Amino acid sequence: LFTNLIMMMRFNRPSHAEVETRECLYFNINWEVEKTNRSGVERCEGEKDKRSHCYASWRNSSGSIQLVKKGCWLDDFNCYDRSECVATEENPQVFFCCCEGNFCNERFTHLPDGPVIESPPPAPALLNVLVYSLLPVTMLSVALLLGFWMYQHRKPPYGHVDIHEDPGASPPSPLLGLKPLQLLEVKARGRFGCVWKAQMMNEYVAVKIFPIQVHNYFLLINSSECFFIPSGSLTDFLKGNAVSWSDLCHISETMACGLAYLHEDVPRSKGEGPKPAIAHRDFKSKNVMLKGDLSAVLGDLGLAVRFEPGKPPGDTHGQVGTRRYMAPEVLEGAINFQRDSFLRIDMYAMGLVLWELVSRCKAADGPVDEYMLPFEEEIGQHPSLEDLQDLVVHKKMRPVFKDCWLKHSGLAQMCETIEECWDHDAEARLSAGCVEERISQIRRLMSITTSDCLLSTVTSLTNVDLPPKESSI
Repeated sequence: LFTNLIMMMRFNRPSHAEVETRECLYFNINWEVEKTNRSGVERCEGEKDKRSHCYASWRNSSGSIQLVKKGCWLDDFNCYDRSECVATEENPQVFFCCCEGNFCNERFTHLPDGPVIESPPPAPALLNVLVYSLLPVTMLSVALLLGFWMYQHRKPPYGHVDIHEDPGASPPSPLLGLKPLQLLEVKARGRFGCVWKAQMMNEYVAVKIFPIQVHNYFLLINSSECFFIPSGSLTDFLKGNAVSWSDLCHISETMACGLAYLHEDVPRSKGEGPKPAIAHRDFKSKNVMLKGDLSAVLGDLGLAVRFEPGKPPGDTHGQVGTRRYMAPEVLEGAINFQRDSFLRIDMYAMGLVLWELVSRCKAADGPVDEYMLPFEEEIGQHPSLEDLQDLVVHKKMRPVFKDCWLKHSGLAQMCETIEECWDHDAEARLSAGCVEERISQIRRLMSITTSDCLLSTVTSLTNVDLPPKESSI
């Protein structure tokens, strides 16, 4: 028996050919508590390399349908290539479905398992006896194979949590009662929740609200060290600004310093416990935030993995993160699931981010080009996994250095450091601590060179010995 639950709205649905989700119907039963709109249209603003979906959740109490929420959903494998919003759970407390296509959550349906159909009594003929004897065995074998295949291919993304409880507002943390907190505006939405700009006393802070079901996934969050970064991400900054040589050095050095701290094991100190080594696994310019003085801060540790001494890293997946920034070994699925391997993957991505910074530096002679993502000139803004495998793994190509960069002493040394970060041989890549030390030395040498230029001609820095590669990764 099929139960069709249809909610009629005045919006036209897109054609089946459209798979890109830009807009979804929005509804929130807890709109008064969460201070949002009750209903309307939500524009999905996901990341370029990740897919967006629409979702709907509802309750069914004795045939009475109560809509709970509708809106946008970010990059869930369970939603891929679904043009209709269909829930398949047998009898959950809250029904949930997701789909692809504009306003595809206008109609939502519950499709439970059908009744068991008994086989007719066997015919006396020998052929019928054989058919009915082998048919259950064949069907059971097919069902087992199909179940195994679905288990392998329908494994949820890292950090995914199914909705089996009320997705309404989570109970407030007891810490919020210590100081008056006022939510001001939503700044971003992601897979695990949304980020609000808020005011606590006279200070602006960032508040991340996520369902209580995924609370245990946020083991890296320290609620006493959560700040609001008004300048936004490095990507947004580079789109609208060219950087000077001093700004390039400052952003690069603080970024390398942050990643070096993330990668290192910090022993137990007085009053504080030890910090294990952590691999970011989604390092990119979008996840590097800038303070007012252009100091870099690393964010979005949703895919990060920590390495406790003597313990395995846990249930980790190899191909995670943003495709454009994936290292060659990730693209070809040849990852060694050890600590050093994950840290080297971060260093490849850091090389690409440093290239983005150099490409927008105005220190070299010549015009500064418009901001472009790594490999955007070669394979566009939306590369497929196959495009990147061919370019990065097989052809071993990297973003191009311009001749004018190599004529600038400091930028030439910076380019050399970048090449050693994105080396095809993972074991040959620099560590984050070594990159920090190199940039610091390049900055000092350039300052000395600039001062000496007032009195005499200065030789190129390209012959200066830089700090050697560290053996930590």
